[in-house]
Amino acid sequence: MVRGGPRGGMGGRDAAAARDEIAKAPKVPDLGRRIAHLFRPHRARLAVTITLVLITAALTVVPPLLTQRAFDDGLFPRTGHPDLPVLTAIVGAIVVVWAISQALGVWQTYLTATVGNSVTAALRVRLFSRLQDMELGFFTRTRTGVIQSRLANDVGGVSNVLSNTVSSVVGNTVTVLAAFVAMVLLSWQLTIIALLLLPLLVVVQRRVGQRRARIATKTQESLSELSAITQEALSVSGILLAKAFTRQGSETSRYAAESERQLRLQIRQEMTGQGFFAILQVFLLVVPALVYLVSGMLLANGAPITAGTIVAFTTVQSRLTFPLLGLLRVALDLQTSTALFARIFEYLDLKPAIRDAPDAIDVPAGNRVGLVEFDHVSFAYPPAPGEREPVRILDDVSFTVAPGRFTALVGPSGAGKTTIGYLLPRLYDVTGGGVRFAGVDVRRLKQSSLLSRIGIVSQETYLFHATIRDNLRYAKDDATDEQIEAAARGANIHETIARFPDGYDTVVGERGYRLSGGEKQRVAIARVLLKNPPVVLLDEATSALDSVSERIVQEALDAASSGRTTLAIAHRLSTVLGADEILVIDGGRIVERGTHSDLVRLGGLYAELAAEQGVEPVDPVEPVDPALDAAPA
Repeated sequence: MVRGGPRGGMGGRDAAAARDEIAKAPKVPDLGRRIAHLFRPHRARLAVTITLVLITAALTVVPPLLTQRAFDDGLFPRTGHPDLPVLTAIVGAIVVVWAISQALGVWQTYLTATVGNSVTAALRVRLFSRLQDMELGFFTRTRTGVIQSRLANDVGGVSNVLSNTVSSVVGNTVTVLAAFVAMVLLSWQLTIIALLLLPLLVVVQRRVGQRRARIATKTQESLSELSAITQEALSVSGILLAKAFTRQGSETSRYAAESERQLRLQIRQEMTGQGFFAILQVFLLVVPALVYLVSGMLLANGAPITAGTIVAFTTVQSRLTFPLLGLLRVALDLQTSTALFARIFEYLDLKPAIRDAPDAIDVPAGNRVGLVEFDHVSFAYPPAPGEREPVRILDDVSFTVAPGRFTALVGPSGAGKTTIGYLLPRLYDVTGGGVRFAGVDVRRLKQSSLLSRIGIVSQETYLFHATIRDNLRYAKDDATDEQIEAAARGANIHETIARFPDGYDTVVGERGYRLSGGEKQRVAIARVLLKNPPVVLLDEATSALDSVSERIVQEALDAASSGRTTLAIAHRLSTVLGADEILVIDGGRIVERGTHSDLVRLGGLYAELAAEQGVEPVDPVEPVDPALDAAPA
């Protein structure tokens, strides 16, 4: 079975398979170490932050101890009368301690926010960069919305953890330890009562965290699906399709169904563990009352407990309560975010199928730069999910395009023409044979060097939602206005742009929808002319245009290919009549080759295509024996 062209959008089965692959993502090894490694570039700030956290945490237990002194030495001293000078000094010390603590807290918050958001931003950029490095096949297998969800939802989901975890864990841990020491010093008997049920609470917390992590994974999968639906349905193409087939209602229903699933998952995630925290809150709030009861029992048995000790203990105990609650919540957040980190690192660990060889070289200079050679090339896609055999596309394709020559690829849809074109810039790699550029196998060339020497004009022109000038400068950042105008003139689009009210500063809209098909194609051609590559690849650049637009664009294409090696993939034969050589592709093989007149005289597949399209031969046709004029396949 032979299929032509790289596989594009995914059907329902492929989409479901992709979701299954994501849901069953392998566990990422050394996850904790890798998360910690994210903070490595910010070690200095992190050290200052931790120091501030330690100081602030230690200061939080000082006021309760001062409160004990305020009661026992200031309010109720052994003399029986309040000692105002002592009380004033202690109150002043409490105010100073709290003021210092709050000031350090503000500084700590700034550093924490800076480090956390810097790590988040760097993680997002790393993920985006990794995706930029992936081969074209990855994007034909994966829905755009799913990829966007990894960048937005998954990274956003761990942002809070990255921003607050370190300071929260360190600060709360130190506060809990300091409070525990203070409580033991005040009364070891009361400390036992205050901490009696904590081991049980830790065990329950761990189980709650595991359950929330599983729900978090499903929640992110649902967010990915929502992003995919949004991207598909609310793009300009998606809106046009929905309106054309009056499917707005079904698209809304599809989105609403997934949104309802997301709602249920969010509620489950929020409510999981709420019972646990409610019990914990009750326990922590009841502890002071139990402390009073036990204190009374100890006093009744003659224990030397003062009022200041009881007040200080309950105050310190409250200093332990909230940090402990914070630690348990952070532990839950970490368990929940583990699933998100695994999804992020799964993408960061992707290895591009097409990479530079260790000894890759730049395209050599010289008069062979425009030389293109296909040497017994075969190509097959790897088996798709659920398939056993690879999908064969090309078989034993050989041809040469000399520098400055024009070669066209024609044939029925699905014959493999576009795949041949995509093998030249190494958007895909051959599975047999070799493709040479300037005499060197493209697998031995640096991709950046190879792609810089090839200009591509595709059937589906992509323009950014920006000005015409910005879209043209995408080919050359430092292009002058004069160079931009010269490229536009060469592409036969300058006069059209000049008639726009804003000229080159006209915003073209998403994917260039404010321009006609012919105008978009000529802007794309101008972009290639501004790049000025020695080789041009034209992938059915006029197949979607009307005859008038085709003629105008064809003139621009002639300008783009003039003096350059040109490989044109054509559906309309009228656009390649002047080619130096036409290769007829069928079933992944070259079945005919020659000029237009030669192939019409041959009376084979090309002649049939020419007759179907009403294309007349350039030269008078003389009947010949096809066997004598047939070219090797």
